[in-house]
Amino acid sequence: MYSTLFTVFGIPIRSYGLMLAVAFIAGMLRTAKKARQKNIPQDTVYDITCLCLVSGVLGSRLLYVLLNRDTEPWSDFFKVWQGGLSFHGGLILALVCGYIYCRVKKLSFPEMCDLFIPALPLGYAVARIGCFLNGCCGGCPTNLPWGVRFDGVTPCHPTQIYAALINLIIFWVMTRLEKLPAKPGFLIAAYCAMYALYRFLIEFLREGYSAEMWRFGLTQAQGFSVLMFAIGLIFALRLRKAP
Repeated sequence: MYSTLFTVFGIPIRSYGLMLAVAFIAGMLRTAKKARQKNIPQDTVYDITCLCLVSGVLGSRLLYVLLNRDTEPWSDFFKVWQGGLSFHGGLILALVCGYIYCRVKKLSFPEMCDLFIPALPLGYAVARIGCFLNGCCGGCPTNLPWGVRFDGVTPCHPTQIYAALINLIIFWVMTRLEKLPAKPGFLIAAYCAMYALYRFLIEFLREGYSAEMWRFGLTQAQGFSVLMFAIGLIFALRLRKAP
């Protein structure tokens, strides 16, 4: 694939890192626009965005390494351009750090979550394009005409493209949901339920670490997704106001 797109003064510009940066910028710009409409200071948006970016990447990498100790040495912990990130871990650590920030700044954590979360599936979709270019997070073998030969031999499901398209749909749904009357925290609960459902289903087409059987006939990611879906759905139903 295209792991390295080009070089600048001898420095390789890697596709995954570049698309991760584009995802970050897209999400930040979208959130900043919504913040202006709500008269929320732009500095707050930039502070929380940077905090969530750093904590999200660290949390994603940490959970991935912990779940795959046999193949992922700690010496490669910061080599995120090679892939190997767990979204669930990133989301958890980003929420924890965001909660601490809101407590220190005396901000409403649920309201801040609902401000930022609609942009998350947009950034996720862009980042998955980086996975496709990098050749990681591919799917299982397929005979379908759109199968991609990541290894140059076996055509596989381009699950990265599936993920990008599905998350663009989730982003569209989130833009509709944020217009509904609901209590603070509704949007993040709804997003968690939608993401968990998407991730549970797409795991059937993926292969690699996250597709290895873990417990009860489920993969690692599916196990987390079941719990995430249940919690998200329960809170979304409780926080949704009646018309």
